[in-house]
Amino acid sequence: MSPLKNKIRLKGRLKRYVQTSLYLGLVLAIVNLVVYLINIPSGLVVTCFMLLYFAVVLSLQFYNKPVIINELVSFATQYGQIQKVLLRELEIPYAMLDDGGRIIWTNEAFEKVVHKEKGYKKSITSLFPSVTKEKLPGELDMVEMDILYENSNYVAKMRKISMGEMITNSDIVEGEDYSGYLIAFYLFDETALRIALQEVDDQSLAVGMIYLDNYDEALESVEEVRRSLLVALIDRKVNKYIAALDGICKKIEKDKYMVILRKKATELLRENKFDLLDEVKTVNIGNEMAVTISIGMGIDGLTYAQNYEFARNAIDLALGRGGDQAVVKTPGNVTYYGGKSQQVEKNTRVKARVKAQALREIISSKEQVLIMGHRLADVDSFGAAVGIYRIATTLDRKAYIVLNDISTSMKPIVDLFKSHEDYQEDMIISSQQAIELAGNNTVLVVVDVNKPAITECPELLRICKSIVVLDHHRQGTEVIENATLSYVEAYASSACEMVSEILQYIGESIKISPEEADCMYSGIMIDTSNFMTKTGVRTFEAAAFLRRNGADVTRVRKLFREDANEYKTKADAVSQAEIYRNAFAISTCSSEGIQSPTIVGAQAANELLNIRGVKASFVLTEYQNQIFVSARSIDEVNVQIIMEKMGGGGHLGTAGCQLNGVSVSEGIGILKGTLDKMIAEGDLIIE
Repeated sequence: MSPLKNKIRLKGRLKRYVQTSLYLGLVLAIVNLVVYLINIPSGLVVTCFMLLYFAVVLSLQFYNKPVIINELVSFATQYGQIQKVLLRELEIPYAMLDDGGRIIWTNEAFEKVVHKEKGYKKSITSLFPSVTKEKLPGELDMVEMDILYENSNYVAKMRKISMGEMITNSDIVEGEDYSGYLIAFYLFDETALRIALQEVDDQSLAVGMIYLDNYDEALESVEEVRRSLLVALIDRKVNKYIAALDGICKKIEKDKYMVILRKKATELLRENKFDLLDEVKTVNIGNEMAVTISIGMGIDGLTYAQNYEFARNAIDLALGRGGDQAVVKTPGNVTYYGGKSQQVEKNTRVKARVKAQALREIISSKEQVLIMGHRLADVDSFGAAVGIYRIATTLDRKAYIVLNDISTSMKPIVDLFKSHEDYQEDMIISSQQAIELAGNNTVLVVVDVNKPAITECPELLRICKSIVVLDHHRQGTEVIENATLSYVEAYASSACEMVSEILQYIGESIKISPEEADCMYSGIMIDTSNFMTKTGVRTFEAAAFLRRNGADVTRVRKLFREDANEYKTKADAVSQAEIYRNAFAISTCSSEGIQSPTIVGAQAANELLNIRGVKASFVLTEYQNQIFVSARSIDEVNVQIIMEKMGGGGHLGTAGCQLNGVSVSEGIGILKGTLDKMIAEGDLIIE
C-alpha cells in the first residue's frame, strides 16, 4: 500500500459496514461467557469457535481493507475523468467565465458554435457584443437573455458560482473574506423553435373589412345603364386582389366586404403600402368621381372574435379619419396607411337629422349640460359651444360653457356674451367650477375635438357618464371612449358647420340670436380661411342659414381685426421662412409681446401657402414652455400624417402638434428628420 493510501481512512456507512463483523465477534464473546455459566464443556466448544471466527475476521480485515481503499481511489479517479469527458463532450454549448466576463474554459460544443479552438481566453463580449459587462450576473444569481449569432437564435443563461467556500476550504490559498465568483455560461439554440412558432403565427387568422367610401356619390356620376358595370368592375378588382393573397373576400352589403386572410398575407399588404387603395381608384368607365375605399384589419387577437372586433374598430377609425386609407389594429398598436386624398362631402343630410334627434333626446333626459371644446379654444370651438348652449336652453336645460384661457382673438367674441343682458353671468365657467357641477344627471357635450388629452378639462370625461362628441377632425389612435353619441365627420369644414346643420333639425322652436349667428359664422369663416379651403355645398348652406338668422359679415370682419404687433410678428414669420427641399416652408413665430402667439403662428402658416411651389408650410411657436407646430397645406401633401408622426394630428390640410422638452431649433431638426424619413419610406412624394 502506498503512503498516500496509508493515510486514507474509511468513514461513514462504509466504515460501519466493514466493522460489522468485529461487532458481531464481541456479541459472540458475551454469548460465550453466558454458556460458561450454564455448562463449562459447552463454553469450551464455543470458545474454540470464537477464536476461529476472530482469526478469519482479522485476516480478512487486514488483507481486504487495502484492496477496498485501492478500488475506491481508482473509482474516484476514473469518475472524475468521466465527468470531465462528459462535460467536455456535452452537447449544450458551455463555458466558464470569471467575474469580469473573461473566458476560462469551454467545451467542444461551445467551440464549434463560435468557431474557436480550445484555449480561447478573451472576453465573452468579443464573441457576443450584446453580452456586455453590465449584463453579467452581479447581484442576481441567474441572468437570461436572447442572442442572435450567425443567423441563429440562442437563449444565453449565465449562472453565478460562488468561490468563497472553495477558497475557505483550500489548503493552497487563503482568503476568508473572498467574495469572488465564476460564471457558468450556457447557450440553448432556439432557432428551430422560433421558426416553428413563426410558421404558426404566419398561419393565424386576420380579419379585414373593406368599405366603399363614396359608393352612392360615384354611382350618381355615371349613366344609369352603366352603374352595374361600375359595381362589377370594383367587385372584380377587390376579389382578384384578395384571391392573389390566398384570402377569402365576401360581399356582405352593397358597399361592404369582409375579408379573411392569413397573417403573413397582411405583411405583404403592409409592404405594398395597401396598394389596393390606389388600384380601386383606377376603375373608371366615365364616372366623374373616383371610387375610394377604406380598409380595416384586425390581427394578433387572442380569439377570432377579438380579431373581428379589432377589424370593426379599425374600419371605424379609417372612416372617421376621412376614408381612402387602411388601418391595422393589434392589441397594442394602431398603424395607418394612405389617407392622402380629401374626403368627399356627403350630399345626403339623413345622418345629420338622425344625430340631431338623438342629441335632442339625450339633452332632454338630463337636468344640466356642460359644453367644452379643446384647450386654448379658438372661434370654431367656442362658436360650436354657443350653438349647443342655444339647443340646451331652448329645451329648458341649464347649460354651461367650460372655458379657461381666453386669447386676444377670442376676447371680442366672448365679451359679446359676457356683457349681454340676455345671457346669464355663469354661462362661461372654469374647469374647477365644471367639476363641482358635474354629476350623474349631467350630459357633457364635447365639440371641435375628439382627443381626450387636449380637451379643456379631461377630468370631466371621467366624471360624466353621458358624453356627446361633435367634431370634424380626423380621428387618431386616442379617442373619447364610451361616448353615448359620437358624430365625427371629417368632410365637414368646421364644428360650427355641423352644429348649424343640427340646429336646423333639432326642432322648429329654436331661434338663434344675431350674436350666436355671428359667433358660428365666424367659426366657419376662420376654419375655411374665408371660405377658401375645405368648403362644400353644405358649408355654404350652413353659412346661408346663419345669414338668415342675423349673421352680419361686417360685424364679423370687425371682430377679427388684428393688433399691430401681431400683424408685424406674422409678417416677420413669413419673411424669414426657409424653403426646405424646394417644397416645404418652415419658419418660426416669436411669442414676445403677443398674447396668442399660437394663433399668429397658424395665420402665418396659412400665408406661407400663397408662395408658389410650397406644398406644405410649418410654423413653430414657443409658448408656455412648449413648441407649438402649425402645419398647413392645400391639397398636395397630407400634413395630418406628418403631425401624427410627431405626436399630433388634425386634417389633411390643417394639422398641428406640441413638442415638450425641446428648443425651437431642435424642433425644426425633428420636423426635418420626420420629413426626410417619410420621403425615404415613400409616405411623402414630392415631384
